[in-house]
Amino acid sequence: MMSAAEDDLAWDRVRLSVVIPVYNEVATVEQLLRRVREVPLWLEVIVVDDGSTDGTRELLPAFEGTLIDTLVLHDKNQGKGAALRTGFKHATGDVVVVQDADMEYDPHEFPLLLRPILLGKADAVYGSRFLGGPHRVLLFWHSVGNRFLTLLSNMFTDLNLTDMETCYKMVRRELLHSLPLSANRFGIEPELTARLAQAEARIYELQISYDGRSYSEGKKIGWKDGVSALWCILKYNMAGPRAPRWVAPEVPLWDTPERLSSISVDPRVESRGESPAQLAEG
Repeated sequence: MMSAAEDDLAWDRVRLSVVIPVYNEVATVEQLLRRVREVPLWLEVIVVDDGSTDGTRELLPAFEGTLIDTLVLHDKNQGKGAALRTGFKHATGDVVVVQDADMEYDPHEFPLLLRPILLGKADAVYGSRFLGGPHRVLLFWHSVGNRFLTLLSNMFTDLNLTDMETCYKMVRRELLHSLPLSANRFGIEPELTARLAQAEARIYELQISYDGRSYSEGKKIGWKDGVSALWCILKYNMAGPRAPRWVAPEVPLWDTPERLSSISVDPRVESRGESPAQLAEG
């Protein structure tokens, strides 16, 4: 049950930048974009197509100005990390979250992840697939690999995360833009975690649902990426450049006098049944 203070949060004053890296997701990307737009928050949707060859690249321009606010097209495939770094550069919201285009993660959980940031308790929030939320039963060895990589990452960062490799990482934009990120492929996950730890950011972890897919259904990450992640954990925790220590502003952007006196909410944000506070309560 939420307290009155928790229910009276700045849901209508915070802009959430949703960065969606896309590579050969023609079967799911439109459905995912429509699901994102159902979330009753003030959103900025940034899509980065990373050189798709299955028709995704040709489909996306039709959604500019409606489902997509900013569309960036990479001329060739560079990897998820490169697509995310491009998307992060274009983000102008107060908070940034990563959303994959494959329908494995449910964007209706954005309010749940955003709540600790609005409460002033967190600078970054991870959505964990391993804290008991509903999930599709699938790929035992893949989950073992994820847990091992998380354990190794935790040994270097001194964090107690349960799911370092999760897609759902939500970070305050000023903090995110201060991190020296360079990974091009899936190494972006351990790199983000290492840099956030170096910045001494306050990280929360919450359980999320997860509808994983099999390799026959289009899952792209494989054992070679797992081996690469081992190297990335060592590299980004032991080699520079290190992230500078993060000092949060005394007053967040959404509580500044300018924002309070001039609330500019995306007109697409409207009542869709449950409020963000109700969704965050779960």
